[in-house]
Amino acid sequence: MEINLDGSHSDIDKHEFCLGASAYQEELPHRASITLATPLDQDFVTNEMLHRLRPEGTKASKMKFNKAVSGSRRKNRARHFNAPSHIRRKIMSSPLSKELRAKYNVRSMPVRKDDEVQVVRGHYKGQQLGKVVQVYRKKFVVYIERIQREKANGATVHVGIHPSKCVIVKLKLDKDRKKILERKAFSRTKAMAEKGKYTEETMES
Repeated sequence: MEINLDGSHSDIDKHEFCLGASAYQEELPHRASITLATPLDQDFVTNEMLHRLRPEGTKASKMKFNKAVSGSRRKNRARHFNAPSHIRRKIMSSPLSKELRAKYNVRSMPVRKDDEVQVVRGHYKGQQLGKVVQVYRKKFVVYIERIQREKANGATVHVGIHPSKCVIVKLKLDKDRKKILERKAFSRTKAMAEKGKYTEETMES
């Protein structure tokens, strides 16, 4: 089978197809799609052959593995902005500071009231640390003490900051929060061990 630039193809030997892959690589434009007529043709062209056709330095597009989850941008945005409160809690997570990350072996946590955070992105970045006074899940923002603005009538109101623009520098710990930290640290250590990576604790022991 010979694949032409206009999409037509004719029958050739499988060995000839492999030998001529480098020539096709130069002729086919970037991200050129190959349309095959029959299922028999699709079995004939293996992944290795298609890899040879791809220009050097380009990566294959990643395919999603779960067919039950939509890849549509429209549907993903709809699910994000219509998410229930318990899902918004996880969406509204902030990364931990380097010190807390090294201490707990956890990268991020859902932000809660009385956590101390620092804004690292946007107009208010680099300001002093402040406690979270309210987590407003309806608008996907947190209100931080001392980050305020003045309204036209002279009143001062808190400015909403998205949790992804903050870094948690001090956690408000209670019994449930400690259990969450232990669970996340255990899962992270287990995943790294399966990948053959080692944490600082395992290197020291």
